[in-house]
Amino acid sequence: MSRSTRPTPAPLLTATLCFVILVISTQQTVVMPLAATIGRQLDVGITAIGWTLTAGFLSAAVTTPVAGRMADLRCKRTVLLAVLTIVLAGSLLAAVTASLPLLILARVLQGVSFAAFPVCLAILRDELPPRRLTSSMGLLSGTLGFGGAVGMVLTGLVVPADADYRRAFWLASVLTMIAIVAVPAVVPARRNPAAGRVDWTGAALLGTGLVLVLLPLSEGGSWGWSSPATIGCAVAGIVVLAGWFAVERRLEHPLVPTEMFTHRPVLCTHLAGLLVGAGMFVNITTLVYFVQTDRDLAGYGFGATPMQAGLVYILPGASVGVLASICSGALIHRFGARVVMTVSGVLGLAGFGFLVAAHETTWQLITGSMVASAFTSLAYAAMPALLVAEVAPNRTGVANSVNSIARTAGSSVASALLATMLAAFTVGGTTVSRVDAYLAAFGCGAVCAVGATVAVLVGTARRRGVGPTSEPGQSASRASMSRADSAVLGSHSTS
Repeated sequence: MSRSTRPTPAPLLTATLCFVILVISTQQTVVMPLAATIGRQLDVGITAIGWTLTAGFLSAAVTTPVAGRMADLRCKRTVLLAVLTIVLAGSLLAAVTASLPLLILARVLQGVSFAAFPVCLAILRDELPPRRLTSSMGLLSGTLGFGGAVGMVLTGLVVPADADYRRAFWLASVLTMIAIVAVPAVVPARRNPAAGRVDWTGAALLGTGLVLVLLPLSEGGSWGWSSPATIGCAVAGIVVLAGWFAVERRLEHPLVPTEMFTHRPVLCTHLAGLLVGAGMFVNITTLVYFVQTDRDLAGYGFGATPMQAGLVYILPGASVGVLASICSGALIHRFGARVVMTVSGVLGLAGFGFLVAAHETTWQLITGSMVASAFTSLAYAAMPALLVAEVAPNRTGVANSVNSIARTAGSSVASALLATMLAAFTVGGTTVSRVDAYLAAFGCGAVCAVGATVAVLVGTARRRGVGPTSEPGQSASRASMSRADSAVLGSHSTS
């Protein structure tokens, strides 16, 4: 056996890919606690700074399905290295520029980082034996759930009050370089035997449609929700996506198989991904904004600096997320992904509900956020296991790429909703948001947790027969799940 395809010890491979996911999570959240700092240092308004977040979401929407499809067809290690190289270019550009347009371009490049997650999952499915696959996928997915919080903590550490915001991008660059060195040293360069090609026309249509839909969600607050630009973009996006769906149904090798949207278990898992993505954004971002508010002006908040927000309020939740991710694989193996998803929903309801009821002291906010973080990590761990049980091995990458897009869309919706509520409910005579806006946001988080659980329970209810995604090779997919999980999902092997 050649050195490039020699099996890598499962713990080492899992640890390396988890580090990659931690790196890309840092890329996603690095600007969230620095919005005000970037605005002051570049002398630009908050609306303009909002594009540093929007640009990453839009880039992810375009590139994630392409990377997922390429991972199903090409050498996965090569695809992963290409993604990380693009991300490194973006991080370096952001670290050296003092121009807002170039910073937005850098965020477009960093947004490609979202595409690494489905590629890493596809690598695990190729390389690990069934007995290790479920636990490793759970840990990898859970890392994505708490990684954003870790990124905000690291940002607070390297960018104390009034420090140069570009320090955070230098940190992101260093972490990405380490990942680029680690991947070829650990991940085998295995050829992919799957046939097919990348549907570039479909990629262009899908990317255009997603951008047109996500753009008004991100910018509707500044454009006006009833403005011609907002409505026109949304309608045009829906039309383009409908046309894309019609075209893809006729292709032998589509970019995204249409059963990803018509097969009930897969569709419901994607809906759950959208809701969990929204819940994660609410938990992290709302908490950061809340604790940085001056209590003397608003009657709530703690006047925390970005560093204090990260270390005091975000770090405990991130730590719980780590523990939940470590335990998630064993829980899924023992009880099944469906049960774990249900437990996560209960935790989300409890965590966000507690934040609605109790938010006057530091310990109350930390406790509620910790429970909500456990919801995010466990839900992120359960969803790939649900998808792996439903799709053939050569569609793992694209299935999880669609789920990643759903989570991105959920974060975009939550971002738009949060911005609208914070702007609509303000203390009289000021631009400071009332506490009611935050309570409504926490309430939305609870609704997302319940909705995600209900979606999975409806989608994975016991069924007779085999779903439409079953095909040769599906038995390997089923075998990768534990006996308990397969029983809960009602899965059947085609062997």
